Amino acid sequence: MEWILSVMANDRPGLVERIAREVRQYGGNWEESSLSRLAGRFAGIIRITLKDDRATELQSALENLAVDGLTVSMIAGDNAQSGADLRAVTLELVGHDKAGIISEISTVLASLQINVDKLTTQVESSSMTAEPLFRAFAQLQVPVAVDEDTLQQRLEAIANDLMVDINVA
Repeated sequence: MEWILSVMANDRPGLVERIAREVRQYGGNWEESSLSRLAGRFAGIIRITLKDDRATELQSALENLAVDGLTVSMIAGDNAQSGADLRAVTLELVGHDKAGIISEISTVLASLQINVDKLTTQVESSSMTAEPLFRAFAQLQVPVAVDEDTLQQRLEAIANDLMVDINVA
């Protein structure tokens, strides 16, 4: 069975090793993860496979890591695979950083029933002006009923207000 672990701690060396050791000790297999250092904190999400009869033991072991300042929660994955009526689309965005960009974009996506599979964002210094530049890259699952032109038009309608460039492919 698949399990999802969410992880949070003050960043320091050895955190991944501690989690991986527990997963392995209880017969789990680390399948997929996204781990990052954000504002001095270590945060992430991990998908593992594990026999159901070992889940309670592993969950207890992971909860015991709290004494080391590592918070790990574990929930069962949802193996339901829907996607026959969806297609993969990428979205790239770049523009001057300002509050509300992701809120505005996600409102459009939700209104079209578009699911965000993966979202990566960052703020960096613009090479020309040294002003903060916001970049986002998203992998989306778009219903086949929503054509790319409609999606592009809806995003372009807010792009000018946000002062960003948006490309959908």
